[in-house]
This record gives sequence, C-alpha cells and structure tokens, in this order.
Amino acid sequence: MDLPFKKIGIYSDGADIADMRKVAVHDYVKGFTTNPSLMKSAGVTDYLSFARDVVKEFPKHSISFEVFGNSFETMKQEARVIASLGENVAVKIPILTPDEKSTAELIHELSEEGIAINVTAITTSQQVQEAVDALTEGKKNIISVFAGRIADTGVDPSAFVRASRKICDTKDGAQLLWASTREVLNIFQAQDLGCDIITVPPSILSKLGNIGKSAKQVSIDTVKNFEADIKTLGFSILDD
Repeated sequence: MDLPFKKIGIYSDGADIADMRKVAVHDYVKGFTTNPSLMKSAGVTDYLSFARDVVKEFPKHSISFEVFGNSFETMKQEARVIASLGENVAVKIPILTPDEKSTAELIHELSEEGIAINVTAITTSQQVQEAVDALTEGKKNIISVFAGRIADTGVDPSAFVRASRKICDTKDGAQLLWASTREVLNIFQAQDLGCDIITVPPSILSKLGNIGKSAKQVSIDTVKNFEADIKTLGFSILDD
C-alpha cells in the first residue's frame, strides 16, 4: 500500500501478539508500543513471557515496554530487566508517578546508563522540557506526547505538539511521538506538525485503505454497510 506518510514512522499500539503479526507484514509499520492498560485488555498474564515472545518474533522492529513499579528503585530495576530483552527495546517511563513525583532524575540515570527511554504520559510543555533535559545527548530516545488524550478534553493539541517539536530539537536524539491516536486524520496531523513517530492501534490501521476515497464513495459504503447489517439482524418495522 502506497501511503502518503513518508516523514513519520508508524508504530502499532497494542498488546495482542496476533494483531502484531497481522500488521507487521506491512512495511509502513516500523515498531510496536504497549502499556499496562493494553496488556490488561489483551489478557496478558505473564509480562516477561509476553515481552520475550514479542522481541523474539519482531527483532527488526522498535518495541517499547513499560515499567509497572511506582517507587524509583523498583522502576530502575524493572527498566534494566526490560532493556536487557533486546537492542531494539525501549523502556517506557511515565513522566510522573501516581503520587505526582517527577521521574526526571530516574530518566537521567537510566539514560546515562545507555538505556533507550520512551518517556510517556506527557501532556504539558513543562513535562516535555523536563524529559528532554533528562535525556543523554546523542542517544535515541522517545518523547511521547498524549495528544489524543488532550483532544479528549476538548482542546486542540496542535499548539502543544508544535511546542514539543521545538523542545525536542534542542536535544540530539530526542524523537517526538504522537500518542493516543483516535482517527486516521491524526496521522496526517502528526506528520504535518513534525512528529517523528505516531502510535496507531490496529483498529485504526485497518482503516488506512480508506485513504483517497471520495466523500461520495464513503456515503455509498456507509449505506451498503447499513443494508448488510439490516439483513443480518432480520429487523422489520412494517407488519407482515
């Protein structure tokens, strides 16, 4: 499929290995991201077993796995275990803990050790600056801005993403990632705003075939889908 996304890397967001296999056949999928909520939804019961299977099956894709701990010491130990799974693995560290403590110091320590970091759950420019300042110059790391969750509050995240791009440009190796994608349009937006990466769930990746369709064709497809569902349901409004 020839897609108009030449300047942005698409990562599939999820924790279902069957879905990963389906999307990995497309050369436009460059990596995978996961998180605890996605693992819960996918029914993952053994974190490390799942992670090892994914790394073994997709050695050429970038893969991000998230720490689970809340204490800095636990997160540090978890990060080292995750990083040891493969050279293509990045460790996801939330920018703050549930009790609202900044993880910048931990991010800096791990980055100095040479661990690839994906700083996650970022929603403010101050958090972007904290994360970028904490990363080691010249090392490839990811700054994940949760643009979709900001949009869920009724706020256009475009200005925030633009500002994040400028901050990331101050640190060699800092890659900007648009997280919490809600629709295909977000991929175009993320690319136009200068993001390096966007995470996209398989449910939205499956819609990429709609790109280029005319509005009229969308209308036709819609009523045909309605018709198919009506036949399947066997509904009747008028009395026989």
